Amino acid sequence: MREYSPDLTPQWKRPKAVPEVPADSDLVVEVAAGDFCGAVVGCEAGTVTLEDRFGKRRVFPMEPAGFLLDGAVVTLVRPARAPAAPARTASGSLAVPGARARVARAGRIYVEGRHDAELVERVWGDDLRVEGVVVEYLEGIDDLPAVVAEFAPAPDARLGVLVDHLVAGSKESRLAAAVTSPDVLVVGHPYVDVWQAVKPSALGIPAWPVVPRGQDWKTGVCRALGWPENTGAAWQHILSRVTSYRDLEPTLLGRVEELIDFVTAP
Repeated sequence: MREYSPDLTPQWKRPKAVPEVPADSDLVVEVAAGDFCGAVVGCEAGTVTLEDRFGKRRVFPMEPAGFLLDGAVVTLVRPARAPAAPARTASGSLAVPGARARVARAGRIYVEGRHDAELVERVWGDDLRVEGVVVEYLEGIDDLPAVVAEFAPAPDARLGVLVDHLVAGSKESRLAAAVTSPDVLVVGHPYVDVWQAVKPSALGIPAWPVVPRGQDWKTGVCRALGWPENTGAAWQHILSRVTSYRDLEPTLLGRVEELIDFVTAP
């Protein structure tokens, strides 16, 4: 019979047991290697999916002592019931279950045209209703100074404007400079039309065609892609392929988020 030999190692020298923590939904942890930090959005046998604050997701094996929780080493284990991915809106924001549309704010967001308004509604509609932000379209910005003057922006009624083809030296840039104030924010994207803010990959095309100067851009796009020269039908096809923020170019995403933050600021 083997003789019992007690462990005489001092308690303070013994390796500490690493606690096991269930990988519950929205638990924020850091990978022990230190190259990623995010919230748990999914858990399957042996792996956990984390999402960082920029919306980037990565899958990691749930190895012993593989994560840090509030700076302490932990082992993630599968919870009794695997967490479902939190519901999100098309913009990527966390959905608010049972949320009712808020009474409209005095502040507004103006966009150039109907297509711009429909695209913003497609991706940010749920968020805008929760925040009580109304989006209206201008049918062009030639009368923007008069529109802003009539709106009479104030600290409690801010105005945000999204402009197509806002590049240095353009007519749009001059109009934007004329109306910008502490209560008016004008931002824009570099595209000729908001159509181009939809990623070509969402439409199954390699790139947006280059339309020669002097041609109507939308008609030229339809012609180059072999679509019927019906720009209304073409837009409905494009819009139908947009299901979330992932289908839009980051240049537009950032500008719309900036406007929402501006008009909803306390």
